[in-house]
Amino acid sequence: MDRLEAMSLFVAAVETGSLSAAGRRFGIPLATVSRKVSDLERHLKTRLLNRSTRRLTLTDAGQAYLVACRRILDDLGETERSAAGEYSVPTGELIITAPIVFGRLHVLPVVTAFLAAYPEVAVRLTFADRITQLVEEHIDLAVRIGDLPVSSLVAIRVGSIRRVVCASPAYLAAHGTPQTPQDLAAHSCITFENLSAPAAWTFVAGKSELAIPVRSRLRVNTAEAAIDATIAGVGVTKVLSYQIAAEVRSGTLCPILQEFELQPWPVSLVHAGQGLLPVKLRAFLDFAAPRLKERLTQIMW
Repeated sequence: MDRLEAMSLFVAAVETGSLSAAGRRFGIPLATVSRKVSDLERHLKTRLLNRSTRRLTLTDAGQAYLVACRRILDDLGETERSAAGEYSVPTGELIITAPIVFGRLHVLPVVTAFLAAYPEVAVRLTFADRITQLVEEHIDLAVRIGDLPVSSLVAIRVGSIRRVVCASPAYLAAHGTPQTPQDLAAHSCITFENLSAPAAWTFVAGKSELAIPVRSRLRVNTAEAAIDATIAGVGVTKVLSYQIAAEVRSGTLCPILQEFELQPWPVSLVHAGQGLLPVKLRAFLDFAAPRLKERLTQIMW
C-alpha cells in the first residue's frame, strides 16, 4: 500500500465530501479510491470515515488522523519544493485570520500592500472575533489580541493595545470628569458586552485589581455602536485604544482614568511553526511585522 497516496485520497475525500469527488480530483476510478481508503483503515486498525449514500462523516479517529495527514502532506510538499528550488519566489495561497475591527483597520491595509509587492501570492483573509484553531482549520497565520496560553504555536509580538475609558468633551463638560474609578457610580455608562462584564469594569490601583460596578444606561454588542453613542454624549464607555485612535486625535473623544488602566494586551502574529516555513508565510511575516509595529506605535497616544 502506498500510504502517502492513500492519505492524499483520504484528505481529498474529506475536502470534497465524497470518494467519487476525490477520484475525479486525482483521475482515479471510484472503486480504486474506495479500496485504497479501506486499505488505509485496515492498516490503522480503525475506521476513519462513516460512509452513507448521501455524505461522508469523520469518526473521532478520522478527525485526529486528518490533522496529522494534512501536516505530513504539507511538510512533504514544502520539502519537495525546497529541493526543487521553488523557494526563490513566494507563491500560493496564504490563509490569515484577524479580529474584525482590528483586521479591517490595520491588517487589511498591510495585506493589500503585500499583495502589490508579491503578485504570485493570493490571500484569503477572514475576520472573526473568536479564537481559531490554526492546525485544525488549516490557517497559516492568526493575528491575536491578548495574552496567549502556553502552546506549541509560535508568536511574534508586534505591539500592544490598551483598554481605555473615554467620553465626549460635551459629556464631560456637562457631568464632570471622573477622577477615580469609584466616581463612575455617578455617571451613565455604555457597555460593550464582548469586552467586559456589563455590570462592572476592572481597573488597577497600585498592585491590586478593582472591579467597579457601573450603571449601564445603554448596552450594545459592537464596539462601533458603543463609540457612536459615546460621541453622541450618551455616557462613558470602555473600548480598545485602536478603536478610538482617530477620535482621540481629532478631539472627538477624551480618554479618562488612564492611570488606572489594566496592563496593555499584546498583539501577536501566531503560526504553527512546524517544520520548514513556506516561503509565502516567511515573506508575509517579514513584510507585515514591522508595518504592524509601526501602525500600533502610531495609535498608542
